[in-house]
Amino acid sequence: MKSPRRAALAGSGDGSVDLYELRRKVYPRAVTGWFARWRWAMVWLTQLVFYGLPWLQWNGRQAVLFDLESRRFFIFGLVLHPQDFIYLTGLLVISAMSLFLFTTIAGRLWCGYACPQTVYTEIFLWIERRIEGDRIKRMKLDKAPMSARKFGIKAAKHAAWILLALWTGFTFVGYFTPIQELAGLVASASLGPWQTFWILFYGFATYGNAGFMREQVCKYMCPYARFQGVMFDRDTLVITYDARRGEPRGSRSRKADPAMLGLGSCIDCGLCVEACPTGIDIRDGLQIECIGCAACIDACDSVMAKMNYAPGLIRYDTENGMEQGWGRRQLWRRVLRPRVLVYTTILLAVSIALVGHMVTRSPVKLDVIRDRGTLAREVEDGMIENVYRLQIMNSSEEDRSYVLSVSGLDTVFIDSGTEVEVGAAGNRLVPVRVRIRPDIGEPGTHTIYFGITDRDDPGVSVSEKTTFYVPRPR
Repeated sequence: MKSPRRAALAGSGDGSVDLYELRRKVYPRAVTGWFARWRWAMVWLTQLVFYGLPWLQWNGRQAVLFDLESRRFFIFGLVLHPQDFIYLTGLLVISAMSLFLFTTIAGRLWCGYACPQTVYTEIFLWIERRIEGDRIKRMKLDKAPMSARKFGIKAAKHAAWILLALWTGFTFVGYFTPIQELAGLVASASLGPWQTFWILFYGFATYGNAGFMREQVCKYMCPYARFQGVMFDRDTLVITYDARRGEPRGSRSRKADPAMLGLGSCIDCGLCVEACPTGIDIRDGLQIECIGCAACIDACDSVMAKMNYAPGLIRYDTENGMEQGWGRRQLWRRVLRPRVLVYTTILLAVSIALVGHMVTRSPVKLDVIRDRGTLAREVEDGMIENVYRLQIMNSSEEDRSYVLSVSGLDTVFIDSGTEVEVGAAGNRLVPVRVRIRPDIGEPGTHTIYFGITDRDDPGVSVSEKTTFYVPRPR
């Protein structure tokens, strides 16, 4: 029997060759075991966080809310503004370094246990199994001609998928629009075009990726599979098949002695292939399609237990470990190698810097914007005046009163008001007129400093540098 890849390469018999592999639907077998329990633990953990976090309240508001309209981001006790973009940069660096570190140590752990594509595919497969049955029943149902029974089963499955996908889209939008307010809009059928589009878009993406595309996303769309090889080395833990122990493979009874038959431990049952969500045969060696979910390990270990063989025919191991027959202790000694230490050092340094900066950050920020219409002007009494706009951002969740000040030049003072009220987690744009005497300072630009101090807590203050322009005398 030809494989889909060979069938595609064979072409149509007229001398032409197809360049693309034919799609073969994968029907993953449900398996139980230590790694399966870990995958489901990660499913529960990630989804409890994703679906539950928007409903948590903090100080009378949604605990996690990215309010794009007012350009404020609430993360529990933190109130961030667009000027806090540096924190997002730090989080991205931490995420990248974590991904590199885990991949170097143990391969595609992220893909196999926590990637949204893997998690939602696992959930959708669970729904499919509950409605359509196990692997054999699903295959028979798909091959059967359309009937009222088949239509009803398929309709029930897709209805459940669509409901979950729409709830996922609704939850996603709930991170950007207060979810309780969003629920009211849905109940009253008064959603705006923005919310409607993103609920449907994200829901459709979940429905399509987890229900239909599945392994195709991992094999062809995800860039991680393409550059993961750069992070692998001979001491990276990956899912491996012990060919020296398993070959030659062949079926036999439980009571048969494989040594007498000249066989290895692999009974060629094919359960490792049937359990694989991407449909590969791990016995052919490590492949780019392998997402490291370890379903094949659980399937193989269950067979080894029934045959009274030692587990571990398929296991997490390293290239060096397989070649040299290392034990677990020797494998873990190789974890602390230069590449791992470099990634760990960078990860710790960035994490400490980010946390330290967030802990010591001031609850008030100040941006100074010069009036571009007029650099300087002469006002009454011959005073030289420059006009600025001060953007004051209050990152605390209480109303605050601030006192403005200016320094850097003799006789410089603020001619407009110096007390400003800013609401909780709000920002305010304040026009400010600054003046000096005409005999102070040479023509040109001079450095001055705006200061802002919390009236009730003088320890909270910030300063921002800008320039004061003195025109040439006429």
